[in-house]
Amino acid sequence: MTKERKIKDFIYNAITYIASSFSILILIAIFSFVVVKGKDSLSFDMIRNDYWSQNYLVSFDSKSPHEFPAPDNMSEGHAYSSQYGIEVKDFINHEKQKQVVIVKVEEDSIFNHSVNASAGPDKGKTQRVQAGDQIEKMTLVNDDGSKKNIGMIYKSNAEDVVNALEESQSVESLYYKTPGGGIWGSLVATLMLIAISLLIALPLGMFAAIYLNEISNKGKIARLIEYSIDLLAGVPSIIFGLMGVIVLYPITSLFKIEGLSILLGALTMSVILLPVIIRSIQESLKVVPDGLRMASLSLGATKTQTIFKIILPSALPGILSAVLLAISRVIGESAALIYTMGTFVNDAPQIGQGATSLAVHIWSVMSQEQPNFELASAISIIILAIVLVLNLSVKFFSNRLERKLGH
Repeated sequence: MTKERKIKDFIYNAITYIASSFSILILIAIFSFVVVKGKDSLSFDMIRNDYWSQNYLVSFDSKSPHEFPAPDNMSEGHAYSSQYGIEVKDFINHEKQKQVVIVKVEEDSIFNHSVNASAGPDKGKTQRVQAGDQIEKMTLVNDDGSKKNIGMIYKSNAEDVVNALEESQSVESLYYKTPGGGIWGSLVATLMLIAISLLIALPLGMFAAIYLNEISNKGKIARLIEYSIDLLAGVPSIIFGLMGVIVLYPITSLFKIEGLSILLGALTMSVILLPVIIRSIQESLKVVPDGLRMASLSLGATKTQTIFKIILPSALPGILSAVLLAISRVIGESAALIYTMGTFVNDAPQIGQGATSLAVHIWSVMSQEQPNFELASAISIIILAIVLVLNLSVKFFSNRLERKLGH
């Protein structure tokens, strides 16, 4: 080997190593930024809570029945009212807002027997104040008959609230909010979107790939279909969103659905997923050895039997990879869904209503006047975790299938 050849090989190898290291560094930087920004906001409460808080105004007909024993050990920032049997704490939510949050309410406390004073069908019914609720305004009656208002509206902290409760004779009313800022509705909407999109796109994509790789004679029609698939893969997703509103909306209107909806978003996503699924499954079919095809046909099996009993089972690892790519595309899509599903966060999503996926939820919180980087990063962590779990699951099942098939 000449000296010049060694120098060239060294340069090529160095470029390869540098490019690979650069890719890894970028990936680490992205993960680090997301984790650092979102770790403090990430919690099970954020995942399972609704995004929108419910506001309640309650009144009280009775006084506190007796004294309650204070807990032996309380965390810093917590305070306990022995007269009313309620523990509260100072809390800063993921939007960096200070709150006084209820930690615990004793069973015999009057806060478990309040009367709903909010306008609506539940007015006059018994209302239970629960752990996690946020005290916005509480009106207390003192011994001399005067009234005192406390709560976050008046910039009270947990100690101020408890001190005022201990000095009061009774509680007249309480205005509080349920925990908000959660992503449960968007998570459910994302899962619904994935299920419906795959239900439509996977069968269509699979049979199209089977036709192109196993049945077609590679003539003009097959080439036209492949060219159309390649063209479809290069169309910006925002154009698919416009197509969904104009072309697919009449289809959803047949189901008495008015406006944007999860179904409209799923129909649009199924079109976006077609080239991804077709190409992935087509590649998985190509790697199936021709010997399996010949052996099956030589034993008297028809071409259809060979495809569905020999080729498809052998291509299952590749098909699982296609499903993974499709799910990842659905999770990461936002532009097309803004037009077809909307940007309003729906805490109780239904197929015929608008909602936000996790990616659109990120767009929603970042498009406000004060972008919430922490919440957006926390949602990003959840998305990355879902994709990681899916990758590991597909790898696990693919390896098991390959060992079973003897590959």
